Amino acid sequence: MAEYKGIHGTKVQNYTSDPTNPIIGQVWYNETSQTMKVESVTTAGVWATGGSLNTARQALGGAGIQTASLAFGGGPPPAPTATAITESYNGSAWTEVADLNSQRAYVGGFGTYTSAIAVGGDQYAGITESWNGTSWTTATAIPGASYNNSGTGGADNTSGISFGGGPLGIASYEWNGTSWTSAPALNQARSGLAGSGVKTDAIASGGGSGGGTTNYTNTEIWNGSAWTEVNDLNVAVRRCRGSGSSTSALNFGGNNPPKNGPLAATNESWNGTSWTEDGDLNTARNEMAQGGGNQGGGNSISITYGGGTPGDTAATEEWTGGGVPLTKTITSS
Repeated sequence: MAEYKGIHGTKVQNYTSDPTNPIIGQVWYNETSQTMKVESVTTAGVWATGGSLNTARQALGGAGIQTASLAFGGGPPPAPTATAITESYNGSAWTEVADLNSQRAYVGGFGTYTSAIAVGGDQYAGITESWNGTSWTTATAIPGASYNNSGTGGADNTSGISFGGGPLGIASYEWNGTSWTSAPALNQARSGLAGSGVKTDAIASGGGSGGGTTNYTNTEIWNGSAWTEVNDLNVAVRRCRGSGSSTSALNFGGNNPPKNGPLAATNESWNGTSWTEDGDLNTARNEMAQGGGNQGGGNSISITYGGGTPGDTAATEEWTGGGVPLTKTITSS
């Protein structure tokens, strides 16, 4: 015989705070906020406004995830107008922490908000700095000084990969916590691309030809030993950013053709096989931090901050993809 719970669902319970892992369809009463709530799922992906950076800037580096991110450097370039400012995000607000040792824009980044790498930058700087959660330490420079190398991925400051960027836009280098080692090159040379992942599993998409007017839709995935071309983006963008891995990723923002064409708010979601246009950014922009700087949460959860609109912006946007659990407050009218 069917039980009451199986027919009608769970009983409504009172909590002083929302339950940690509610099941889909669960209803409860929050005594503290005096609100009735239900656990649902998102039906479509959406970008929502987060806490603003303390310093508006574009061409900055980023690392971390949606609830724990790091922002560093940024422009406008070059130094001394570029900045060394570093900020840490706790999911709602940004706090200034210790500066980079070298002020620069167009800097790449990967890792977490307590263990990160900042690499490259304007003026073809090959400077690498390592973050330990408290301060930056100058590390071994990347070979063939890299500019606008937004193609980066890594789990922390001991393991990562950097690919694309200027001046040649095709080279890849692996980081082992101490030094950089040359790795197989991208199939398509480009700078201003979206790149993310980790040392053994990364994705590169979009970007443009160095000094030229060509924007690319090319997508390539990295398996730890080689780059393989896969299905293209729907929209050719450069100075775009992204987050995720070879099986789940985002590409957002940037410039539409030509090289300095209209700013894009376009957001595309990668499912491991193809790209689908999804909920756009609220503000069209380019040169923002790249979805938290590494894997970020794939096409389910991500974050981006700063960028050019075309002027410097401090705005943060947080992405929640379709099918992600979502707590809603029940209201009556």
